[in-house]
Amino acid sequence: MVNVEESEDLLAPFNSTQKSLIAARNDGCQMYVILIANGLQVGRLLSYGDRYRVLNTRAKYIILLDNRLFERKLHYLWKRIINVVFIKKHIGKKGLDKPAKSDWYELTTVPFPINFGNTLIPRRLDIWTKKKFRKGTDLFKDKTADLKNETLKVVAFAHTPGTEKSNFTDSNKIRTILRADNDELFTGLEIEILDTISKLMNFHCDLYQAENPGLELWGRKLVDGLYTGLLGEMVTARAEIALGDLYYIPYILNIMDLSTPYNTECLTFLTPESMTDISWKTLVLPFSPIMWGCVIVCLFISSVSFHLLSKFQVYLKRVKKSQEFREEEEMRQEGNKKKVMNMSMVKMDFNMTYSLMKEQHKRIKERDSEGLYQFSEPGNSILYTYSMLLLVSLPKLPTGWSLRMLTGWYWLYCLLVVVAYRASMTAILSRPTPRVTIDSLQELLESKLTYGGWGEINSEFFKSSPDDFINAVRRNFEVMNNSEEALNKVAEGRFAFYENIYFLRALILKREIRHQGALANITDSTFETTDLQMQPSRYLHIMKDCIINMPVSIGLQKNSPIKPRVDKLIRTILEAGLIHKWLNDVMQKIQTERSDNTEEGQKALMNLRKMYGALVILGIGFVMGFMAFTGELLYYYNVVTIKPGYNKYSRVIIEQDK
Repeated sequence: MVNVEESEDLLAPFNSTQKSLIAARNDGCQMYVILIANGLQVGRLLSYGDRYRVLNTRAKYIILLDNRLFERKLHYLWKRIINVVFIKKHIGKKGLDKPAKSDWYELTTVPFPINFGNTLIPRRLDIWTKKKFRKGTDLFKDKTADLKNETLKVVAFAHTPGTEKSNFTDSNKIRTILRADNDELFTGLEIEILDTISKLMNFHCDLYQAENPGLELWGRKLVDGLYTGLLGEMVTARAEIALGDLYYIPYILNIMDLSTPYNTECLTFLTPESMTDISWKTLVLPFSPIMWGCVIVCLFISSVSFHLLSKFQVYLKRVKKSQEFREEEEMRQEGNKKKVMNMSMVKMDFNMTYSLMKEQHKRIKERDSEGLYQFSEPGNSILYTYSMLLLVSLPKLPTGWSLRMLTGWYWLYCLLVVVAYRASMTAILSRPTPRVTIDSLQELLESKLTYGGWGEINSEFFKSSPDDFINAVRRNFEVMNNSEEALNKVAEGRFAFYENIYFLRALILKREIRHQGALANITDSTFETTDLQMQPSRYLHIMKDCIINMPVSIGLQKNSPIKPRVDKLIRTILEAGLIHKWLNDVMQKIQTERSDNTEEGQKALMNLRKMYGALVILGIGFVMGFMAFTGELLYYYNVVTIKPGYNKYSRVIIEQDK
């Protein structure tokens, strides 16, 4: 119960009244009973509640009837507060010789949906007399279920995928979605949704565009507090419905009501692809940096393992041959004990034994290195391990079962790595030349590009976000209301354009079609002079990372009474899968046209640019070989030739006997 003073101005109520109204709204109050006899006060109270949303306009209202509530300036209220019952008391007549009849009450409401014009005449619902209703009419009947062929004003502008201008002439496909002045026809996802809702709620649409739709778009706030574009039409209540990919954000919710989101759109940037040629990286592109690191680590570990096992095998052979030599020597010594020999024979036998031992050790050393020379030296071990990775056969199978087992498994590893590398290399060479792209917000910030988007709606998101990266974008964010100008700046490599991915795909297709028309010297009034100046070498790229997945809704007039019904129907359409189907229909045409226009540019042709990687590697090999050759010459002339034992005729170092 809220009591107000007779002198209180309810257009600017006291704090206690404001707090009571806010508390009732927060508690979900579904009925207001206003027993104020002064119609001026009631009108100001309802105006205040509607403007600042402290009253639930979709709740039920019981108000004392006062003709001052139906003044023209308050007509807009009764298009929003439709669940209202006005009570008017009638005094019973008195007779001369009869007792007074009981008083009776007339219950009326506002007509909906009817365009009142200049005069609003309430419609009678029922009469209360003798403690009962005369008809028993439902006082709060749902008036939005059937709008009785009412015509609603719909403001829109072309914005993919919600709305787009079309050249269709078949009126059976899209009904009543025509602009009155020049019969422009709109298609798109939101048009399909609105067409379905209009059939279910039984109303017609009078679709029009705000002034300068190509520049104002959603609209902006002027210095005097007024709005332009689509937002201006909704603020002034000239339109009941708004179409144009309206984002579910506080900036728009403060101006109008939004239906339940029917889709979420990925908002990201359209960026220029770098013109830096990376063809010289062709040989390293098949593997990622982590993969290359793993291959190098495995190569190092394998070469060390081969070298250590080779050393171990040499050691085992030497131990075995030394043992055999000792056994032979022991047998020879036992045979010598049985013979009687003089001292000269003993001395001769000793010299012969020494010569045999020296020759035996030489043969053992030679046999030890057979099959192990590939890995016995560290340098050779690295080279032969690397050659196996390139599928080059070893000159001889290594001896020793440990080396043979490791060699077999290492060959399987080499086979898998090489097959994967070849397959990836084939895929790279069979597709268009790889380009450097910007796919994350961090890369975009590092690129030093400026950023921008359509209208103040996009800039408001960057201003309100607490994310550090987004705040960094906000400092360079520019409002661009001309998509052609923004597209040209992106093509010049100095700008990133912010929009939803569907709109960006359509924008790229539009540029490609116009560019092909310019190349073919097609003279058409739809081509602008800027189209002929487009650079064909500059490719455009849609950033893969989404800045935000933004909910998208249909706009309704502030405190619109049809919002609950529209929300229910949109949820039904969404659950039926029609939203997904209509979105695919809209984008299918764009994808088909783009594939047709870019088919030639996507052919995988082998050219010299793709072979730059091989030329770079060959050049590196020549440089390294020349450096090694130069080092050998320097070593020869500065180290070898100055040794005392060097013979300039035989070019060898003569070793003097000690």
